[in-house]
Amino acid sequence: MECDPESPAVELTPAAAGLLRRLRADHGPLMFHQSGGCCDGSAPMCYPAGEFRTGDADVLLAELAVEGMAGRVPFWMSRSQYAVWAHTRLIVDVVEGRGSGFSLEAPEGVRFLIRSRLVEGNG
Repeated sequence: MECDPESPAVELTPAAAGLLRRLRADHGPLMFHQSGGCCDGSAPMCYPAGEFRTGDADVLLAELAVEGMAGRVPFWMSRSQYAVWAHTRLIVDVVEGRGSGFSLEAPEGVRFLIRSRLVEGNG
């Protein structure tokens, strides 16, 4: 998939960018993976870079640049989930509450959440 720099497939809210800066300081380089599973499987999970193994069943949607943070954060999605969400712009946000997954933000009392909006002419 090619990303249009004028219309990125994935973007971050300021709250998500702030949390990523804190997690990067504590854990080093990071990555996201969004699976097609139920419950927390439908939330973006943040891992130390390379800790979640990706393969042919995954699509790299974006390399997220975070202001004030070295390196980029790859955002992967399972291919089956991408087939459902391909017509949307994904917005990574943070909400209060603890998810039950292995995502790095879990001990912080917050969790990453995907918001989305339709992208015209994509489908």
